[in-house]
Amino acid sequence: VCCLEMTTKRKIIGRLVPCRCFRGEEEIVSVLDYSHCGLQQVPKEVFNFERTLEELYLDANQIEELPKQLFNCQALRKLSIPDNDLSSLPTTIASLVNLKELDISKNGIQDFPENIKCCKCLTIIEASVNPVSK
Repeated sequence: VCCLEMTTKRKIIGRLVPCRCFRGEEEIVSVLDYSHCGLQQVPKEVFNFERTLEELYLDANQIEELPKQLFNCQALRKLSIPDNDLSSLPTTIASLVNLKELDISKNGIQDFPENIKCCKCLTIIEASVNPVSK
């Protein structure tokens, strides 16, 4: 079981195994941190919180592809996926209309999808150490 740091609106902070019923009620999780967990894909547990998730940290893993379901996380404001094995950003990134910060540094990304401009709130893109040509 990989470590997971969750922050809820009720300020529960710590390393927890994802469980939506550990207090007899659904937790409202806004931050998930899966950094340095040796992951090859985005954990499915992330999608349990797609309505409330605001920040997702997947730093320093071996993720090669972002799943389509990730782009259903409409409340997502910060997506941090540096130091992974991504070669491209999917066009579905345009559906993250509330995204403000995107960190894709230290990957293999060569270009940005044209429709990233649909992310009207996006103010910070960290894309250093990528072979970006476009």
